[in-house]
Amino acid sequence: MSTAPESPVLQIENIPAEDSSPAGGLISVWTINRPNKLNALNAEVNSAIKSACDWAENNSDVRVIIVTGASPEEPPEGKRPKPNSFVAGADIAEFEGKSSVEIRPIFDDNVWEYVWNLSKPTIAMVDGFALGGGSEMALSCDIRIATPRSKFGTPEINLGLIPGGGGTQRLCRLLGYGRAMEMVMSGEMVNGEDAHRMGLVNHLVEPDQLRTKTMEMAENFASKSPHTIRVAKAAVRAALENPFSKGILAERDLFCALFDTEDMAIGVKAFLNRDKAEWTGA
Repeated sequence: MSTAPESPVLQIENIPAEDSSPAGGLISVWTINRPNKLNALNAEVNSAIKSACDWAENNSDVRVIIVTGASPEEPPEGKRPKPNSFVAGADIAEFEGKSSVEIRPIFDDNVWEYVWNLSKPTIAMVDGFALGGGSEMALSCDIRIATPRSKFGTPEINLGLIPGGGGTQRLCRLLGYGRAMEMVMSGEMVNGEDAHRMGLVNHLVEPDQLRTKTMEMAENFASKSPHTIRVAKAAVRAALENPFSKGILAERDLFCALFDTEDMAIGVKAFLNRDKAEWTGA
């Protein structure tokens, strides 16, 4: 297995999946590590995440990716601790003085699309602020699990901007036109409970249960055929890319093609024999 790329601003922990099949599967936990800046995205973080995406996509052992933010550090004596944060947004200092010509290449090759385009399941483990580019990072993942103290928002409007990392498009598809428009135009934050009620968050758990819940879901995904998981993700994504009638056809093509795979034969035989399927990944 190739070694995960190292970076001080992105800690990568590869945890063996207990029930992975084929054996040797890993759950890769990526912790954005700028706690003194509330884990804000800057050029260094973005580069590290892109490298991690390339590594994970080409590593067959990586079955599931979890993205999270570092916990706040202990404050100096007499100082107030910083709040919990997934990603508090982009580092706005990097925007100052930029023209459209200068900013365009950064957003043409942006970190959110790298995460979005991963063929493997991705889970955002959110505790605290997920604002601006941080909200877009969570939206770029397939699943979001959060705590009641989490806060989501797209405050770019207060800077004379709009979301530029896919936020307007993904919010609209996830929440609907009206709710997306309200979030984008108001710039107001949505707490964890409201985010869960709206469908922005899949699961809401207390902070001390966040990692346990996230790992349980990751273990579940890692126990499935890695090939079929990739096909399932592609089929669901087809609903976003196509009109309904074309999406149905795309699903049908993907479904039928699975009948020529080893894992389909293994899965059917195991079900009929009441055995556990031992996937090959093919």
